[in-house]
Amino acid sequence: MSDLRSDDLRAEAEALDSRDELAAKRKEFALDDTVYLDGNSLGALPAHVPARLAEVMTHEWGKLRIRSWEESGWWTAPERIGDRIAPLVGAAPGQIVVGDSTSVNVFKALVAAVRMAREGREGREGREGRDEIVVDATTFPTDGYIAESAARLTGCRLIPVAPGDVPGVLGERTAAVLLNHADYRTGRLHDLPGLTAAVHAAGALVVWDLCHTAGALPVGLDAHGVDLAVGCTYKYLNGGPGSPAYLYVREALQPRFDSPLPGWNSHAEPFGMRPAFEAADGALRGRVGTPDILSMLALEAALDVWDGVSVDDVRAKSLALTDFFLRCVGAYVPQGEVESLTPAAHGERGSQVALRCEGAGDVMRRLVERGVVGDFRAPDVLRFGFTPLYVSFADAERAARVLAETLG
Repeated sequence: MSDLRSDDLRAEAEALDSRDELAAKRKEFALDDTVYLDGNSLGALPAHVPARLAEVMTHEWGKLRIRSWEESGWWTAPERIGDRIAPLVGAAPGQIVVGDSTSVNVFKALVAAVRMAREGREGREGREGRDEIVVDATTFPTDGYIAESAARLTGCRLIPVAPGDVPGVLGERTAAVLLNHADYRTGRLHDLPGLTAAVHAAGALVVWDLCHTAGALPVGLDAHGVDLAVGCTYKYLNGGPGSPAYLYVREALQPRFDSPLPGWNSHAEPFGMRPAFEAADGALRGRVGTPDILSMLALEAALDVWDGVSVDDVRAKSLALTDFFLRCVGAYVPQGEVESLTPAAHGERGSQVALRCEGAGDVMRRLVERGVVGDFRAPDVLRFGFTPLYVSFADAERAARVLAETLG
């Protein structure tokens, strides 16, 4: 690469950072000199979270002990934190409950969707329920495993298909459709409004996995009439390793939401200890067992970094960052060394860039050694996640430059 070209791009990065309205957010995270582009796997630590956790452990657990379930608000944490996540995914309060893992919530949502689809069809037309589940064939493996298990449990046939081909397989037998908002390998963004409308036109219900979009771009769950959605909180929401996931149940569906995992926490009278189950009202039906309080409250504290932040501003910076990174890669990396798998069109791009190259696993190992952290997906994909709250344009330029030097 020429020094002149490098100087020009560094100067452009500096200028872009100087105009960045989200730049001040970077100081709210525990960062070092590393270029951290793996927030699409694990978000960086918000700097104030350790102090909050220390308070929880020493005072709430250490001194108040059992009293903290009421006095410190532990009992209501799942729905309280759900209401804090709600505006980040375009949902009104009272529709999101936090708890369990993404996988468990996918299972709850998908089985409940099949049950509701069958109930609705029988109620209207008096015919047998639907017996097909459509699943994103490119999905993260666990979603596929869960869908297969849900199909066996409900007596459905599983139909794996690429998201763009979903409308062509929908019909009178479709009960539920499980889709990813963004492809975890390539960063391709799928058409949530259009596919949701197509599923509804077929009389089925849709479950969206938001793991790779919540906190990176507007989702619009309420606006687009999404039935059910799930997502993790340890990526763009920065909740910490293994932080609890969330489940969204559209308000109109909540009276009919029949969870396959009823637990004492989702009972209408949890401390009544009755042998017969009676579901609680609202999104609380998505709860199962005792909440994992330490990670739950770490997540709640982590969400403070979103105070005063517009998701539209986050999306604008995300697109600007990925555009700039791709331009730097094009300027620095010799032609033919890498191939971008991430769509160029903004409407089809999430908040990561996936590059295919020979020996990608070894390339990523050497990048990490040089202070540029992304991740590798077999067999040949380098993934770089751009978290707008703390990634700078200077980070993007440096990552592309070090990538070129590593490949060279």
